Amino acid sequence: MNLSMQKLYTPIRERVVARETLSGTFVNLGSATAAEIVAQSGFDWMLIDLEHGYGDHESLVSQLQAVSRTDCSPIVRIAWNDPVRVKRVLDMGAAGIMFPFVNTAAEAEIAAKSMRYPPLGIRGVSRLSRASEYGADFVNYYENAHKTLTTVVQIETQEALDNAHEIASVEGVDALFLGPMDLSVNLGIKEQYDHPTFQAARKRVADAAKQAGKAAGILLLLNGSVEDCIEEGYTLIAMGSDSGCLIGGMKNTAQQINALK
Repeated sequence: MNLSMQKLYTPIRERVVARETLSGTFVNLGSATAAEIVAQSGFDWMLIDLEHGYGDHESLVSQLQAVSRTDCSPIVRIAWNDPVRVKRVLDMGAAGIMFPFVNTAAEAEIAAKSMRYPPLGIRGVSRLSRASEYGADFVNYYENAHKTLTTVVQIETQEALDNAHEIASVEGVDALFLGPMDLSVNLGIKEQYDHPTFQAARKRVADAAKQAGKAAGILLLLNGSVEDCIEEGYTLIAMGSDSGCLIGGMKNTAQQINALK
């Protein structure tokens, strides 16, 4: 991979597969400026959220452009496990994709194959995409994209928990990512992250990933237990979000001023 491609994509898959501890955060404002600030803040990766975030495909391009010359890898969460959504986001230049609500090995296989060109997968081919530098590096991208793009599937239901080992064993899946809010809701213990049932689920996901030689990831609140998760085997760690930092920071600033009234 030539230098310009390396800087455009900032491949992180090798580090994910090696189960290196990587710091990240969620970016959901749909703002290129916010994404750029995050990318320059020292994180290894960011999750640009198209599932619950406020951006769309048009704003995604500007966000990817804003971070493309930094060392922060942009992984994009799409709204659903849909090959059409996958190829559009990859063509725009994402370093990887996070798939929500993957419940079975069969669904994980669809996700993994959507990330790869034939004969390895089912991704549609476009020569003039941003990912291939508008065709200037198409041959190289076509031959090597499957080696550098990161595939992350989310565990968010009881069904997914029951199938975690099978999902982790799917070829092409690089990481299992526990979605705390949806998983707690679906387990009937909404936001009770200290609940024994949730704690057991967290350990179960980490163990399934480790046994398959894959990475385990999780989103933590600002007061989340990073050390505990790392000890359990989580390596793809995300904490907080751009919107959360903005809300917290502005409230804190307002409180300081209002206290002096």
